[in-house]
Order: sequence, then structure tokens, then C-alpha cells
Amino acid sequence: MERIKSFEINHNILEPGFYISRVDGDIVTYDLRTRKPNQGDYMSNIAMHSVEHMFATYARNSRMAEDVVYFGPMGCQTGFYFLVRARKPEEVFELTKEILQQILEYEGEVFGASAIECGNYRNLSLDEAKAECRKYLEVLRAQKNMEFTYPKE
Repeated sequence: MERIKSFEINHNILEPGFYISRVDGDIVTYDLRTRKPNQGDYMSNIAMHSVEHMFATYARNSRMAEDVVYFGPMGCQTGFYFLVRARKPEEVFELTKEILQQILEYEGEVFGASAIECGNYRNLSLDEAKAECRKYLEVLRAQKNMEFTYPKE
């Protein structure tokens, strides 16, 4: 059986950052890696869920709304996947930083925090989302690799 693309990345050398994971036609999957894998520092479910609600809402209401395909957490709890159609990586990188900043500045209820809107609405925390976004925004502001490629072994 053919291995999927994400299993071909050496997770032992992967650092937090913004990467191009794969390209499928005009859809690019971005790896928004918030944690160094396999180090025991994983996102909590409440943090992942809360960032997902906030980030996805802002992305789907952004200037790139028509090109946003998907945003969601990685099962390994070390980041998110952001799928965007027909945009330059630099544009998506800048949008990602803008959305993280919007989340940090937001005051109110987590978007979609009701039983009607979410299947686990009690598992949301704006404070957890902000803590996660603050940490990741610092990583992106310091990122030097603007080719957005995974590290070489």
C-alpha cells in the first residue's frame, strides 16, 4: 500500500512552523505545526477545538473566503491543516498571522459555542485558544524559511 505524504516527513526533525504539506491541483495543504512532534508537548483537546472554531470562522470570512477549503486539527495534536485553493503561499502565511492576531484581539464567546452549532460545545475556551494562538504567532513571526519547505534530513 502506498504511504500517505504526511508519513514521509521525518517528524523527529520537524520544528514548529508553517509548511507546504502537499499540492493537489490548485489546492495546497498547509501544515501549521504548533509543536515539535514526539516530545510530549501536545495540544489539549479543548485548545485544538477552540482554535478550530475561531480560525475556521475567521478564515471563511476573510478576503480569501472563496478559496478556503478546510481548516482542522491534526490527530497527533501537534498542529493544524489549512487547505486553500489558488493562492500564493506568502498570501496564506500572511493571512494565517492576521487570523491569529484577530483571535488574540477577540472578546466574547467562542464562535459556534452552542448545542445547536457544535456537537461538543462545552469543550471550548477562548482563553485556551488565545494561549495557543499567541505561542504559534511568535513562531511564525520568527520563521526564516519563507520557501515553506519541510526540513531536510
